Amino acid sequence: MFVVTGATGNVGGYVVKELAEAGAEVLALTRDPKTARLPEGVRAARTEELPLDGATALFLNPAVAWQVGTEKLLERAKESGVRRIVMLSSSSVLEDVDPQTNPIGARHRALEDEVERTGLEWTFVRPGAFAANALQWVDQIKAGDVVYGPYAGAQMAAIHEADMGAVAARAMLADDLVGQAPELTGPESLSFADQVRVIGEVIGRPLRYEEIPPEAARERMVGEFLTPELADSLLRVFAECVDRPQAISPEVERITGRPGRTFAQWVEDRAADFR
Repeated sequence: MFVVTGATGNVGGYVVKELAEAGAEVLALTRDPKTARLPEGVRAARTEELPLDGATALFLNPAVAWQVGTEKLLERAKESGVRRIVMLSSSSVLEDVDPQTNPIGARHRALEDEVERTGLEWTFVRPGAFAANALQWVDQIKAGDVVYGPYAGAQMAAIHEADMGAVAARAMLADDLVGQAPELTGPESLSFADQVRVIGEVIGRPLRYEEIPPEAARERMVGEFLTPELADSLLRVFAECVDRPQAISPEVERITGRPGRTFAQWVEDRAADFR
């Protein structure tokens, strides 16, 4: 049996889908099992109950671990006989760097360390920028034709959640990724301005990105969804990425056997959100 935490989230939903299509027995953990929309045959349970008895492998979403308590969750996994943990981590984790210089990387590296200390098999899936980060522009796009944000030229090879899910499911189903930490990217590097242009092309509207000062962007970011520390860290990353195309990782295609989905494909999948 395979247990998926965050099973109705952006990535967990695709992990569930991939496992179910492979014919695996899947238990989806979510805050509200009654409202979860899951593939046929997939069972659901409340995350807080941590029903891991009989599980072979666990997909670990860090947000869930931090919510219920990392120590509690990992101890429960060991007691229940879980053999393998596949964790959604971050490419912000820097190998051979201690301490981590990025707060996002530091937090994920700390959780990776805790998973390793369990003695269980592990795989750390390390994606970079999520294509789903573009959903932060939904309200602006619905309100007009201009998206305001920092560093229009910052380049990201944003990855579709479906590709993260496919890699994670493969790590749960097969043994060849045990002990590995594949870094994942999308198949193309696009600036923020390019991403907004692509969204416009897909939904049939001329959209453009207008750069605002970092200070103004920071004020918005802290006011809406981030701590000051994380906002500052992200802005530093964006500044470093201006006019610097991100290197494309071959790992999605190597692991899944097919090219990664483009940003335009992601927008097509989520077009209704922007209209």
